[in-house]
Amino acid sequence: MSAPLAPEEGRVLLTLARRAIARKLRQPVGELPELPFRLREALGVFVTLRRRADGELRGCIGYVEPRFPLAEGVAHAARAAAFEDSRFEPVRPDELDGLVIDVSVLGAPEPIAPDQVQVGVHGLILRHQGRTGLLLPQVPVEQGWDRIAFLEYACRKAGLPPGTWRQPEAQLLGFSAQVFEEEQASTRQGREGTSDE
Repeated sequence: MSAPLAPEEGRVLLTLARRAIARKLRQPVGELPELPFRLREALGVFVTLRRRADGELRGCIGYVEPRFPLAEGVAHAARAAAFEDSRFEPVRPDELDGLVIDVSVLGAPEPIAPDQVQVGVHGLILRHQGRTGLLLPQVPVEQGWDRIAFLEYACRKAGLPPGTWRQPEAQLLGFSAQVFEEEQASTRQGREGTSDE
């Protein structure tokens, strides 16, 4: 990502995410917002759905690699988070108003040493023996993990034994995220990955 997106660009992404889910549920969607030029840039993105009542995760899907222009990627990820996250039943029409949507726009993943990982700044991707685990940067903050716990949970996310991140052949990548939250319609750097959370 060349420069951070503006809050108003984030609001458009949040509108696109909610619109994509509503459309799939055959609910009214209103006008398509005008797309700022920056939202046509291909970037990695994740969409996270939480229940408004208790903050519980309801779905999280995304793309680490910039597979689509950002606006299109948000729509794909929102539908996938709502209807294809294997951890949850598909979102029902009566649930949509009770969901809060976050959009995380990802920076490019780069190799990172375990001692360089900063909680609240980096998301992690751990790859080893054909398995991959991904956690968004906000996850350890929300869970109260320190750096070691964050690394251990990346192993767990990949279905790998504890301490795998210490193996020389394990590949550890870090990335940043700019997170737009529907509740605040604002942005925060780096605190929040299936490709799920």
